[in-house]
Amino acid sequence: MLTLPNLLTIMRIILIPVFLYFLIFSESATSRAIALGIFIVASVTDYFDGYLARKLQQDSSLGRFLDPLADKFLVIAALGVFLYIDPLIPLWMVLVIVGRDMLITLMRYMAIQKGSELRTTRLAKAKTAFQMTAIILILIIFIVQAIKPAPLAHETTKTWPYYLILATVIITVMSGARYLAWNYHVLLPPYGKRKQDSTGKE
Repeated sequence: MLTLPNLLTIMRIILIPVFLYFLIFSESATSRAIALGIFIVASVTDYFDGYLARKLQQDSSLGRFLDPLADKFLVIAALGVFLYIDPLIPLWMVLVIVGRDMLITLMRYMAIQKGSELRTTRLAKAKTAFQMTAIILILIIFIVQAIKPAPLAHETTKTWPYYLILATVIITVMSGARYLAWNYHVLLPPYGKRKQDSTGKE
């Protein structure tokens, strides 16, 4: 369980409250820049844990389950704070993103119960990359808004986070629909591993 890829995944989860601390408890440009750096480090570990798992042949069912879960926690944490910082970002957008991620997490759990795995689409990988990029851009915008003269910076960039989140919602919905189309069978009975007879046949 304590392989290097899994340790990187766990580190990404540990970094989430640190990221939230610097983003919530200070509105200074320095604090937000630190939060941005932490988010980038956490995002980079997402690449390296998968790369090292393949390179070191340390792929595991725990890692395959925990890795996307850590990504979802990181994204949900960031979006939740964005709602607090920017009143222009509507709650429904965040709920759509969170709802899709919760659905996929449920499907992944049900697939494990059936002894199978979800088919990951290229669109899903593109969605994750786009989410991370959008969050990084929004964090940069928040840093710009915190630099004086704040009123001018805020007026220039105030609608950008809204449209970045809207674009994220669109690709999230498309990705969720593709996931359902490719993996709908995991939602159907039976909801456990099939038993085998003495010959090994199901």
